[in-house]
This record gives sequence, structure tokens and C-alpha cells, in this order.
Amino acid sequence: MSVMVNEIVAEARAWIGTPYVHQQAAKTAGCDCLGLVRGVWRGVYGSEPERPPAYSMDWSEPQGEERLWDAALRHLRAKPVGAPEVGDVVLFRMRAGSVAKHLGIQTQVGPQAAFVHAYSGHGVVESPMSAPWARRIVARFEFPNKEVC
Repeated sequence: MSVMVNEIVAEARAWIGTPYVHQQAAKTAGCDCLGLVRGVWRGVYGSEPERPPAYSMDWSEPQGEERLWDAALRHLRAKPVGAPEVGDVVLFRMRAGSVAKHLGIQTQVGPQAAFVHAYSGHGVVESPMSAPWARRIVARFEFPNKEVC
């Protein structure tokens, strides 16, 4: 693993135990899945590329817009869904026909595949990338090199 990938995974794991708090991005105090990715970005790069607007729990559902996907494409590099690597940002569609609106960071690949995510009712946890999670993946991204930011 590259130094940067190690830094991404270490920062993601440093958030484990942070309570789930909608629209927040504060390590140990509270975050949601987007807040976790924002916080990891801050930890690795020093500042966020943009601040998201306020959003509700059903954000972008009524309009059917892939706002989270679009934001990821603005700041991360898209990669093939079937090419998992440690440090990837993974985007999930939780229900067929709904917009993709859950994020995680891949921490292991292979038989012990896992990811860190902020999950309502659980906070920030590291979960196995089980078949039910893996089949919900609709996009995969990598963080840009630090020189690009």
C-alpha cells in the first residue's frame, strides 16, 4: 500500500466509535457517512474541497438526482466498480430504484474485505464487505494525489 492509502485507512479507522449524527463531520462528536468522508479528506489534505449544502435524510430522493455521485465525481477519481482497492471510497444504492446515498471507505480487500462507514444507529464502524453490502455498490472512487489538491 502506498503511504497515502495507509494514511486514508488510518484516518478512516480513527473515526471508529464516532456517533452517528446527521449532517455532521466531527471526529468523536458525530458524523454521517458523508461527514466521515469529509473528515477523512480534511485529515489527509487539510481542508475540504467544498462544503455540502444542508440536506435532509431523504435528500435528492424526491428529485431522483444523484447529488452524492455528482459531488464525488467533482473531487474523486472514478474507477471500475469491480476493481476494489484499499482506500477506495465506495458509493452504495441502498434500495433498487432509489438514489445512491451511502458512502464508505474500503479498508481491506479479498476474503477479509471490509469498509469503514457511518451507519445510523451504529455510528462509525468497520464492517465486513459482505455479499449484501457488495451487491449495493454502484460506484467506486479513489482519492486524488495530494499534489492535485
